[in-house]
Amino acid sequence: MEFGGRYLFSAPRDRVWAALNDTQVLKAAIPGCSRLDWSSATTLECEIKVNLGVMQPTFTGDLELRDVIPAERYTLAGRGRGGLLGKAEAAADISLLDAPGGTELTFTANGGADGGIMKLGKAMIGNSAQKIIDGFFERIGEAMATEVTPLPRD
Repeated sequence: MEFGGRYLFSAPRDRVWAALNDTQVLKAAIPGCSRLDWSSATTLECEIKVNLGVMQPTFTGDLELRDVIPAERYTLAGRGRGGLLGKAEAAADISLLDAPGGTELTFTANGGADGGIMKLGKAMIGNSAQKIIDGFFERIGEAMATEVTPLPRD
């Protein structure tokens, strides 16, 4: 499953970068996130309750920042464990560019899941991925008190 988007933040790059690395901002922007803590300079541990309609499993996971160029880009790779529901993995490339009116953020990701029920959940998430992603970046903008505008994908 692949997804992504482009967003214009009406804020300078260093402020957007800071928000993307602030666990309190991220925790508030991720639906169902009950825990998000730095475990090292480049890794985070998280716990997220996922709404799959009839089921609401809790996933624990690890996130790792790779290929970090401060205030410009990084890759965020993650693995989630949902007990009997299986595992999910994803990686996202996030880049920031100066743009008229603020900062352009480009987000591209791919991911997958195993386990029978996870495949059902994956299909449900895949069908609404863009809405989930747009909402995530809108909530980061709200936490920053800045406007976020989705841009057309290239």
